[in-house]
Amino acid sequence: MLKRLYSKSKIWFAVAWIIAYCVLMSAGDSLSAIIGLEKSVTLAIGILLSAILLLFLKKNGLLEAYGICASKATARSMLYYLPVFIMLTTNLWYGVTMNYGLPETLLYILSMFCVGFLEEVIFRGLLFNAMREGNLKAAVIVSSVTFGIGHIINLVNGSGAELIPNLLQVVYATAAGFMFVMIYCKTQSLIGCILVHGIFNALSVFANEGAATNETRIIFCILLTAITSAYAVYLARTMKETIFNEDK
Repeated sequence: MLKRLYSKSKIWFAVAWIIAYCVLMSAGDSLSAIIGLEKSVTLAIGILLSAILLLFLKKNGLLEAYGICASKATARSMLYYLPVFIMLTTNLWYGVTMNYGLPETLLYILSMFCVGFLEEVIFRGLLFNAMREGNLKAAVIVSSVTFGIGHIINLVNGSGAELIPNLLQVVYATAAGFMFVMIYCKTQSLIGCILVHGIFNALSVFANEGAATNETRIIFCILLTAITSAYAVYLARTMKETIFNEDK
């Protein structure tokens, strides 16, 4: 069934994965809350979805086509990823605390690495690649914006997200999505994006959100958006094929 849908329409294949991912992972969060063990069901669903997607790509010889391969760019050409390392610290800017016990913390961290893999392969791999041949600029915009807007589901999935923090998350997630697209374009690999995405999300389990005010959240959102956007623009400027030099 997956092969048939993929052959028929790569874009609809990507859309189907986006829907399945959002619905099933949200259901996992809700069921985990009912059970009383944070991320327990979510992790199981994340592992299952990751395995299905990875096996599909491997079986059909698509691993390298969708970035599951080594980087083809030097660390020097990527500014040694310094802006990325700065971004990785942002979840700890409010301070560090243990939000859960050890079992739930481990479940949370593992589930976030599944999230990193799935979101990068779905949004940067499947969706972006399905659109880039027709219109690179549209592919970059759609991949970045849908990735950002997708985070608004946290308002309704039982995660307890508040309105203002969640809307700010949509903003900087869109900018981060732009950065990840440019990293992928430059390196032709999603491995770095998957690792960074997973680590960034995993570190949120130690974030001291109780110490944050809406004012500090806005300031940090602006800083994070500026860092990721500036890095994305820099990477785009160093490539021949980018949204900045398409024929008009």
